[in-house]
Amino acid sequence: MPGRSTEPAEESAIKRELKSAADAAEDITNSRALELVARAGFAVSGILHFLIGVVAIRLAMGGEGKADVSGAVQQLGNQPAGPLLLWSSFVACVALAIWQTSDAIFDFEHLPAKKKLGKKLKAALQAVVYAGLAITFFSFANGAGSDQSSSTSDLTASVLQAPGGFALLLAVGAAVAVTGIVYAIRGFRQSFAKHLRLPASEKARTAVTVLGVVGYVAKGIALLLVGLLGIMATVRAHPEESTGIDGGLKALRDQPFGVYILAAVGVGLICYGIFMMVRAKLAKM
Repeated sequence: MPGRSTEPAEESAIKRELKSAADAAEDITNSRALELVARAGFAVSGILHFLIGVVAIRLAMGGEGKADVSGAVQQLGNQPAGPLLLWSSFVACVALAIWQTSDAIFDFEHLPAKKKLGKKLKAALQAVVYAGLAITFFSFANGAGSDQSSSTSDLTASVLQAPGGFALLLAVGAAVAVTGIVYAIRGFRQSFAKHLRLPASEKARTAVTVLGVVGYVAKGIALLLVGLLGIMATVRAHPEESTGIDGGLKALRDQPFGVYILAAVGVGLICYGIFMMVRAKLAKM
């Protein structure tokens, strides 16, 4: 009997300790210092999209280049201050991944269950995206950067041979394509504006809005291409055709009027990059 009377007290103490630890973690992840570094993560994403857009325009003009994240990161690494740029970008992406993870765990509790789940899933996915960027920066900073198109094809081939791999790849390709459509719709509807503290100046507000609309639509087209290529590569059982955004943009170049569309997408990705740099300052965190 005495043993039983102590159990509720022990459980209560454990719950208090867990709550205290959770509160401490939330305070740390919501700190001003982490917020400032996390905002830099948006700017890093903007720089990468800007560089990808520049390469896309170069491809449309008959030039060469690698229009994807690994190509953009490699360009940063080749600058005179390359190591500093890579490591600082790595830190910024880690900070933003932590911030988004905190949102997924601690925030949106006041919302209705369905809406709360959607917001938490979106934050979790964003955390995964920026964690992936951080890994890429870490890889290049350590001199282990690899050919992204080859690794994408190799991964596709491995998954395709696994049980249920065909269905999984189809689902992933469809998800990426749908994400692209969502990005485009978000651009046309200007729904991104609700996540920003827009400037008071009417001209500045218009400039930010135009950058967002053009940028979101262009990124949506790029993601749609990646998703469709992934689906076609799976259906044809040709994993070498799954080459990510670089392969998607180069495939677009080979279509009728493709060079003009590719150039327009490149301009749009540059706009998205500038928008993300602006978002580093204006985002509601």
